[in-house]
Amino acid sequence: MRLRPITLLAGILGVGTAGFLVGSHQLLRHQAAQARAVIGKPLGEDALDADRTFKKRYGDPIHLLVVGDSIAAGLGAELPSHTPGARLAKYVAKATQRSVRLRTVARVGSESSMLEAQLATLEPSYRADVAVVIVGGNDVTHRVPTGESVAHLEVCVTTLQERGAAVVVGTCPDLGMVRPVPQPLRALGSRASRQLATAQREAALALGARAVSLADVVGPFFITNPDEMFSLDRFHPSSLGYKRTAKAVLPSVLAALGVAERVPFGHHVPPPSSGLTDPAG
Repeated sequence: MRLRPITLLAGILGVGTAGFLVGSHQLLRHQAAQARAVIGKPLGEDALDADRTFKKRYGDPIHLLVVGDSIAAGLGAELPSHTPGARLAKYVAKATQRSVRLRTVARVGSESSMLEAQLATLEPSYRADVAVVIVGGNDVTHRVPTGESVAHLEVCVTTLQERGAAVVVGTCPDLGMVRPVPQPLRALGSRASRQLATAQREAALALGARAVSLADVVGPFFITNPDEMFSLDRFHPSSLGYKRTAKAVLPSVLAALGVAERVPFGHHVPPPSSGLTDPAG
């Protein structure tokens, strides 16, 4: 997600009581302008291209598809091999002893409404074994209604499933961990992003997809070690931040592939009625 602090204000003006927001309008606008000046755009607008086949010598490739915003695409990674897709591909190859063919259609700046266009770039014959979807930050900053965001996510998940892919949704990260955004703006952004994450999780599970609560499984690392976890703009993850993110998503990806039998805290599987059972009990 290409987060823009100047639009973070617009995204959270609809959160909280009307009286508080009206009274705080000028303060929040000033804080958003301050955050924009501090962060800037040192990373540019394009993520590194990491698509290739990992561990070719293993053969029998697993097809891994990554969909979503700039976190999915890996904006801020120092090398192509440091993007979350590349990290995941290497981890999956090691766990399965099979090669992994990575395909990334995630794009910087994407909102949930852009997921369908990303999938449209795939050839009709393309089939992913597992697809990872990470999106939501730009929906919050651009004030997209939660219901609208989730509806687009549902279309994406359903389309992927119809194409034969097992789907893992990484829910919206907690924007409250972005320190350059001052309080109370940061607290309101945190609340809005967590609300969207909850709605994304519920929608994914209802459709039979798996969900990973990124705010719970990887968020604490960004809070306690911000200098290491964030890249130059202090908004997007660093190479180490993406390593942590990939490791956080990995258990659900392996479970979706039928490799892992259990998933840890923060990983969610659909109820039995959806056709999947919870290996964690």
